[in-house]
Amino acid sequence: MTHHTHTPGRVCPNCDGHAAVAVTLGGRDRSGHLRTITAHCPACHGTGTGTRAARHTATVPAGR
Repeated sequence: MTHHTHTPGRVCPNCDGHAAVAVTLGGRDRSGHLRTITAHCPACHGTGTGTRAARHTATVPAGR
């Protein structure tokens, strides 16, 4: 039986698919844990996929 192959999803060109990263704040809290924040890619909003939907949703002026 043959299997259907699916095309791979688009990867965001800005973050290369690594949409969320942990950034250290340069210190530790009182219990010794490293303080970090999560930063999301501003282009794909943390999804890791390209902006394909935004390209296809262009509006067409009325009357054309």
